[in-house]
Amino acid sequence: MKFSGVIPILVTPFSEDESVDTHSIRTMIQLMQDIGVQGITILGVLGEANRLSDHERELIISSAIEAAGRLPVIVGTSASGTRAVINNNDIAKKLGASAVMVTPQAETVPSDKKVFTHFQTILKETDLPVVLQDHPASTGVHMANELIFKMLDELRGFCGVKLEAVPTAPKLNALKTRYGEKISVMTGLGALYGAFDLEAGSNGFNTGFAFPEVLIALTDMARKNDWDTLQEIYQRFLPLIVYEQHPGVAIRKELLKMRGAIRSSRVRSPGAQGTETIQKTLRKLIKHAVPNQDLTKPIKI
Repeated sequence: MKFSGVIPILVTPFSEDESVDTHSIRTMIQLMQDIGVQGITILGVLGEANRLSDHERELIISSAIEAAGRLPVIVGTSASGTRAVINNNDIAKKLGASAVMVTPQAETVPSDKKVFTHFQTILKETDLPVVLQDHPASTGVHMANELIFKMLDELRGFCGVKLEAVPTAPKLNALKTRYGEKISVMTGLGALYGAFDLEAGSNGFNTGFAFPEVLIALTDMARKNDWDTLQEIYQRFLPLIVYEQHPGVAIRKELLKMRGAIRSSRVRSPGAQGTETIQKTLRKLIKHAVPNQDLTKPIKI
């Protein structure tokens, strides 16, 4: 599993009755393949994983892997218990996943030792490569650089770090300074700090922005050291990136529906749904960023 380039985090599409829409899983992944991403991630925070039954998780994983073909699939397997994560990892492997993504879990009394032991046990009993996700906003766990260094130094099985702890660029720079290309570090948070992270050495994007073409272009410009063009692209799409970062997944689902990737923008209850105001704002932002383009096909940057 090469954890670099652009690996979008996908939503979980639901029908209007909130049942899993496997047809939309296929059409969404087909669009990602047409765009030319390096892999996909499912059942992350964006995938409403905490609102799914075990049966639904397996249905989503199997449907995504079948649709992806040779495209690598990373499965989010985080859970509040270590044994539950290991069980989720076993299921992901059985169904054909390429890697898993795991976050630390908050405890009543914060403990670096417990975080370390959590991952130590998971890595001992998991055959798949593991992405270490550092996302305090959803986990409530703030991992200091020293803890991440200790885990990367002493544990085997990590294929990369997904960094979403703000400010992202200094932490990312610290990781790349210590490990260089020995460890891949990718950017999340909807690419909100994408330009800064790429300058700090990010290996790409593992996030859910609904226009992965933009993230591919930014990554390409960073590889070419063309920072002026990178800034032009980043600033052109920044209003859309910022708006998409509103809490919840309704805006991102509305965008993916506009792109023909999913049939319904339904968010599973009790999540907030999209509104006519959101749709109107998105149309205005899209008209400014990508005028006169067919959104159902890969856009030209």
